[in-house]
Amino acid sequence: MKIKKGFCLSLAIFMLILVPRSFASAGGGKGKKWVRTLYLIRHGEYHLEDKRSPFVGKGLVPLGIAQARLVASRLRTYPVRFTSLYSSTMTRAVETALVINQEFPYLKLKKDYILSECTPPAWRLKKIDMKKAMKCKARLERAFKKYFVPPRSGNKNDIIVFHGNVIRYFVTKVLGVDTKAWLGMNIYNCSLTIVRIYSDGHMKLVSYNDVGHIPPNMQTEPGPEEKLKLLKVPVLDK
Repeated sequence: MKIKKGFCLSLAIFMLILVPRSFASAGGGKGKKWVRTLYLIRHGEYHLEDKRSPFVGKGLVPLGIAQARLVASRLRTYPVRFTSLYSSTMTRAVETALVINQEFPYLKLKKDYILSECTPPAWRLKKIDMKKAMKCKARLERAFKKYFVPPRSGNKNDIIVFHGNVIRYFVTKVLGVDTKAWLGMNIYNCSLTIVRIYSDGHMKLVSYNDVGHIPPNMQTEPGPEEKLKLLKVPVLDK
């Protein structure tokens, strides 16, 4: 069977165009973009009236445990293999991470004090110890540089369980806005915030304060007006 010269020439040109692209997409060739996806989770509802230090007490209440199980189930729905699990060293964050860890036993929980809760400077804070606030800000800046880094090789999926103030501060960093604006954002217990960091260093906020996995009557947003919701059978009035 004879093959026309024109066809052979067209096929050769097609292969010259196609082959380099195939190698780049399959083998991590030049220009390959890896992605680090951070799954940022605020801890569950905890013992607000516990007088002990949050590093030894103030653990999760039953509702907080239920919230943690729900966000763990949510994470299971993502078609990815998680590469790491971190938490702050505060009890409420550690306990939330331990509940999540049950769904991903292949991950080793790593605790890091630098992720612990603190209060950085904010526009609406009137009564604040500025020395402590600036110390907090400096620590959070170190934490951001440590965890929000481009992947060096391969895609990464990191779970980090920590605190509302810290997550909100990090979101302002991702968006490139004034970090004093963090207090203008709302955040619920066991909400999910997702950030993508590309190999070239740029970042994208995929979702923020997502609580679609938690029924409305189980959602909590601790604050001055928040009343603790208890998971227990009500006492019958006599």
